[in-house]
Amino acid sequence: MPAQKDRWVSSLLFLLFCASSIPQCGSASLQQEPSPQHYFSGLEAGKTSLAFFTPSVSPGAQPFLEHIESSAEALQDYGVSVVKVNCPKEDVSRYCGKENALRKAFLFRGNRLIREFPTDALFDVNSIVANVLFALLFNEVKYVETLADLENIENVLKGKSNMVFAYVPATGTAEHRAVMEAAFVYGTIHQFVLTTEAALLKATSHDDPDVSSAWLLFCHCQRATEPAQPCRRTALAQPLTLLNIHRHLKLMGAPLVTEVAEDPEKISTVHLQLGLPLVFILSQKETYEADRRTAEFVAWQLLGKAGVALLSRDLVELNVLHRSNVALKTPDEGMPIQYLVLEDTDEVITLVEDKNKVKQIQEDEQEEKEEYEDEKEDNNQDIQDDQVVEAVSRDKKRELPLEQILVLTEENFHSSLSEAARTVVLFYASWEAVSLAVLRSYSEVAALLKGTPGVLLSRVNCWDWPGLCSQENVTQFPSIRIYKEGQQSVTYGGMWGTEELSSFILLSQVPCPLKLATMDEAEGYLRGEFPAELSSHHHTSLLGVFSSATSKAREAFEEAGNILSGHVRMGMYFEDDALALSQKYSVSPPALLLARRGGRSVEGIALPEHSVQDMVQMIRYELLDIFPEITVPNLPQYLQLGKPFLILFSAGDISQVESKEMLKLAKGRPQQTFVVCWLNLKKTPVGYGILRTHFSTIPPLPVLLWVNLHAGGQVFKFPSEQPITEMNILSWLEKLQAGLEVPSSTLSEEDWKPPLPAYNFLQMMEPSVPELSPHAGDTPAQHPPKNPGGDTAGGDTATREEPSQESRAEEVGSPGRGLRGTAPRLAARDKQGKRHSEL
Repeated sequence: MPAQKDRWVSSLLFLLFCASSIPQCGSASLQQEPSPQHYFSGLEAGKTSLAFFTPSVSPGAQPFLEHIESSAEALQDYGVSVVKVNCPKEDVSRYCGKENALRKAFLFRGNRLIREFPTDALFDVNSIVANVLFALLFNEVKYVETLADLENIENVLKGKSNMVFAYVPATGTAEHRAVMEAAFVYGTIHQFVLTTEAALLKATSHDDPDVSSAWLLFCHCQRATEPAQPCRRTALAQPLTLLNIHRHLKLMGAPLVTEVAEDPEKISTVHLQLGLPLVFILSQKETYEADRRTAEFVAWQLLGKAGVALLSRDLVELNVLHRSNVALKTPDEGMPIQYLVLEDTDEVITLVEDKNKVKQIQEDEQEEKEEYEDEKEDNNQDIQDDQVVEAVSRDKKRELPLEQILVLTEENFHSSLSEAARTVVLFYASWEAVSLAVLRSYSEVAALLKGTPGVLLSRVNCWDWPGLCSQENVTQFPSIRIYKEGQQSVTYGGMWGTEELSSFILLSQVPCPLKLATMDEAEGYLRGEFPAELSSHHHTSLLGVFSSATSKAREAFEEAGNILSGHVRMGMYFEDDALALSQKYSVSPPALLLARRGGRSVEGIALPEHSVQDMVQMIRYELLDIFPEITVPNLPQYLQLGKPFLILFSAGDISQVESKEMLKLAKGRPQQTFVVCWLNLKKTPVGYGILRTHFSTIPPLPVLLWVNLHAGGQVFKFPSEQPITEMNILSWLEKLQAGLEVPSSTLSEEDWKPPLPAYNFLQMMEPSVPELSPHAGDTPAQHPPKNPGGDTAGGDTATREEPSQESRAEEVGSPGRGLRGTAPRLAARDKQGKRHSEL
C-alpha cells in the first residue's frame, strides 16, 4: 500500500504540472481593447502581453483570430496576456498603420517592446506559444549553430550544472513548443540549448540520426570535473512531447544508484512510479566497493530505461538463494520480485530490454539447482582477487585507534588549518578498501608522531563531505596533503607505509632547501645533527655549496628543493667560506655534498649548471644506493631507470666476500649500463615467486641473474659452478653482449595487470614527483655504453602500465563488465575446486 500511495501522489503532482499547459475551457479569453491609447495607458511594469492591432473591420482575419484566441488560454499559464487592440480608421501610427494591420504581433513587457512577430509565423497555437516563450527566455535558452558554440557552453557548465540540448527541424512546431515549455519550468535547474542545424545534430551523435525528427539529449556536465572530460549524453528515446521531456528529466535527476536497506517489496523509486523496472544488485560488506562500481556501470547502461539499486544482504534478511546476485522488480501491481543469478552485466542489460530473458534464466537456474544443494558455504575458502580488499575484509572487526586524528568537516576545515604550523589532511572514502588500508597506516603514523610540535594530523571522509573534497580538488582516494598558512599545499605521492608517511611529514617541517648560515651548521648538517627536529631520524643529507659566481646553479637548486619538499633532506650553503667547505671534499662550487644515512664519509659531486628538471633527476639518481637491496617499496625507483638488472638472490644476508665483489662491480665503469643489486628472500619472500617465474623449480641459492625487463625480457643465469667474483661476472657479461650465452627463460610480453582495473598498484607505487620523467640513465654529463645484448643504458624505457585510475568506475562505456563478489557461480562453471568470491 505505501508504494501504491507514493505512486498515486506522484502521478497526481505530475498531472497538476501538465495541466499548466493544457487549455482549460473558459479559464482565459482574448482581451479586447477599444483603442491603442487605452491599451498603452493600462500597461503595468513587469506584466507581459502579446498584442495585435487591427481595424474594426478586417475581412479574412478570422483564422488568425481563432488561433490567437486559443493561444490566450495557454499563454496565461506563463503570465502572458493576449490583447486585441481595435485601431480607429483615422489612426496611421506605427502599430495601426496599414502596413502593420494584422501583419505583425507585438510582445511587450510593461511598456517596453521585446519582439515583433510577423503573423505568418504565428500560424497555429503551437507556433504562437513556442515563439512567445522563445522570446521571453531568450537569455536563458541558448541558441547555437556550430559544434564549437555547443562545446564552449559545455566547458562552462562542467562541474557546475547539467545541460538539455534540443534539436528541432524548425521553430514554431509542436516539438519546439514542448522544449520551450519545459525550459520555462526547468530553466533554473538545467541549462537549455536549442538548435535547428541538422549538421550540428549529426556532429554530436555517433550514429546517423534522422534530422527530420526532433531530438533531445540530457548532457551530464555536472559529473565532468576535469576540463578534458566530455559530458555524458543520454538521449530521450520517446517522441519530443512535454510529458516525455518531463519524464526524462525526472529520471535524469534521480540518483544514479539508490542504496537500500529494507525489504525490496517496500521500495518505491521514481522509476517504478514512472512505469520502469528497478534492478537490484545484491551486495555484502566484504564486496561493497566492487558491487557499487558494478551497479554504477549497469545504471549508466540502463539510464532512462530502468532504475538500479544496491541492496545490502548484511542489512536485509532475504529468504533467497545465497548465490543470487540480481533482483528485478517491475512496476506491474502484484508481480513478485524475481531473484536471479547472472554471469555479467550484459545479461542484466538484456534482462531489462528482453522480457523473455527472465523466464529463460529461471529455467536455467532450476536445472542447476541440484548442483548447489549440497554445497556448504565456507567463507574461509573464499579468495579475494585484490589483496588490499582481502586484508581489509580480514581485519574488519579490528578497531583503529583514531583518537589522535582530528575529524574535519565543511564547518571546521578552514578554521582547523590555522591551529598548527602544519596540518596533515588525509582525504579518503570510508567505503573504499585502499582508503581503509591507508587509514590504518595513518593511525600508526599518528601514534608515532604523537606530541610532535607544530604538526596536526586530520582526516576528511569524502563520502560524508563530497562538496569539501570537490572544493579542494581531490580527484582520487586516498590523498594526503600538508597545509601551511600562506603557502600552497603539498601533495604526498609516495608509498603508503607508516615509515614513508611519517618521513614525509617530518621532512615537510623543514624548509627545502634549508639555508645554513655558518660552517659549523653545514658540518653539523652533514653529520645529521642539524636541524634539531630531524636529529633522531636518519635520512641521507644533501648539501649544495655555491659561491657568488654560481647564482644560476643556486637558483635551480632552490627550485629543485621546492619540488622535492617532503621527500629529500636538502641544505644549501653559499657564504663567503663556501669555497673552503667544498675544497675540503675535493670539489669546487657549485658542488653537491652527499652524506648517506648510516655512513661516516661525505661524497663530493660536481654540480654543473643544469636546468631545474635536470637537477631534480640528478638528485633522485644520486640518492639511489650503489648496491641496493631490492624490496617492494624501492623496486619502482630502480625499474624507472630503464636498465637491466644484475640481481643476486640470497636466502638471507649475503656473505662478506660476495658483498665485496658485487660492490666492486657496482662501483666500476659498467655500472653505468645496468643496476647491480640483491634480494633477501627472507625479508622479501615475493622473490620466491619471481624465481618460480624464471625457472620451473627454485635453483640452489645464492643465484645471480641478468634480467632485462625493458628489452625482450630475457633471463640469463650466471654459471653456478663459478665463484661470484668481479672478474668472473665481467667475463660472463662480455659473452652475453657477444650473444654467446643462451637465456634460461624469456618473460612473457603480456601486460602486468593488477587483479582489478580499479587498483593499479604498480602505478600507485611510482616514486613522487610524477610530473618529471624518470631518470633513464646516469648523470646528464655521462654517456653510457651499450648493454650486453645491444641496448643502450636507457633501454626501452616504456614500462608496462595499466590505464590510470581516472578510467575506473567512471569508464562505463566499456562493454561487458563481470558481476563481482555477487556472482560466485563463475568459479563453479570453471570446475574449480574452491569457491571463488570475486570483488
